[in-house]
Amino acid sequence: MDNSSNLTSLPTEEGQGEKAQTSQESQKLKHRPDLNFWKLWNISFGFFGVQIAYALQSANISRIFSTLGADPHNLSYFWILPPLAGIIVQPIVGAASDKTWTRFGRRIPYLFVGSLIAVLVMCLLPNAGSFGMVVSTAMIFGLFSLMLLDTSINMAMQPFKMMVGDMVNEKQKGLAYSIQSFLCNAGSLVGYLFPFVFTWIGISNIAPKGVVPDSVIYSFYIGAAILILCVIYTSFKVKEMPPAEYAEYHGITEKEKTEKSNMIQLLIKAPKAFWTVGLVQFFCWFAFMFMWTYTNGSVAANVFGTPAIENVVNGVSRVVLDTKSVQYQSAADWVGVLFAVQAIGSVVWAIFIPVFKNRKFIYALSLVLGGIGFISTYFIHDQYLLFASFILIGCAWAAILALPFTILTNALSGSHMGTYLGLFNGTICIPQIVAASLGGSILGIFTTKGVFPPEINMLVIAGIMLIIGAICVFLVKETKGEE
Repeated sequence: MDNSSNLTSLPTEEGQGEKAQTSQESQKLKHRPDLNFWKLWNISFGFFGVQIAYALQSANISRIFSTLGADPHNLSYFWILPPLAGIIVQPIVGAASDKTWTRFGRRIPYLFVGSLIAVLVMCLLPNAGSFGMVVSTAMIFGLFSLMLLDTSINMAMQPFKMMVGDMVNEKQKGLAYSIQSFLCNAGSLVGYLFPFVFTWIGISNIAPKGVVPDSVIYSFYIGAAILILCVIYTSFKVKEMPPAEYAEYHGITEKEKTEKSNMIQLLIKAPKAFWTVGLVQFFCWFAFMFMWTYTNGSVAANVFGTPAIENVVNGVSRVVLDTKSVQYQSAADWVGVLFAVQAIGSVVWAIFIPVFKNRKFIYALSLVLGGIGFISTYFIHDQYLLFASFILIGCAWAAILALPFTILTNALSGSHMGTYLGLFNGTICIPQIVAASLGGSILGIFTTKGVFPPEINMLVIAGIMLIIGAICVFLVKETKGEE
């Protein structure tokens, strides 16, 4: 009897020991202190410059390749490279930076290198048509430059999201990502307006066939200069947590430090929020890929009355918009203004998002408003009335930039934060790749022989996708530290 009582008491003592150890470990977990507003601001300030580069790319790529001679049905294929680069680069940057520590920090070295490459490419890309190359060579040069630019922007962009996850506590993450959203949209505003402003002050807005106008070229030059200055500011003002301090604040044990997990294993163990928010992301980023690809052609045809011409490529005749015309280039400048209006709407809406306690409600509402904005463009033929449409689209954009990352980082522990955020970028890149792959075929369904493609229909589809995304929001369940 004595032996049996001893035997039964042993597991109890071991269990108590395990509980004591767990309790000890939980006591070691420090609560990350609140940061003042300017520290939160400094963490994300470099995002302003990165977003200027991204805005110049997203607003002008279709314009650049159309000017070089791309067919509207093939235009979406040029957009496959950026998200393809992102889906490869960002998980690598996330995983590598999780294991990196230098005197300059964990994430900042990747931010700085990515920005330097972006600056170089921004000086080359808009000159694709100015080096005297034949059209096919200019296209290849432009594609290669685009791939490098988006890869480097992705490399520079991801560390900002990771630093918020690393340094900001759960209570302040909503505010931190809203500040990031504000700076993102402010950068977008500047980037979108550059070509319009340069045209207004007298820089040429038209150019010979196959050459990008000076107003666009100079926009890329100025954007590159601002980008590097903003990144230098963040690099000097932000001090990342040393590894030991990071482990204390994130509750990372010695076992977790030495544990080796590949990306497949991490995906299997990913919290439910990763997948449910990812589903919402699919419909959102599908919609915005169509916006970036087809807004130029939609506004040029629907609002500015751009003339159509017959274009023969490889013996195949197609009716396309005349990209050399004043109407097309004026429409392309106006698209920059519309994207700037979208950014303003997004900045204002981002201020109100943290006020709502129910994140799912404001997330869904924002996407519905954006869907209405996209669909309304079909019925509007006045350039100024389009402001209302793009303000509504800006509401969706503000939510897309802030809320998914708040929900996801709250559901993660700190041990693989960078890797998970890099993998989560797949929910941004995959829908863009799908949209870019299907765009030409979908547009072909709406195109009648002898008539230029009705690109405005693609914006209506974008609106429908956002509304479907809003419905999917209600599948999301918010959790804390599930991973």
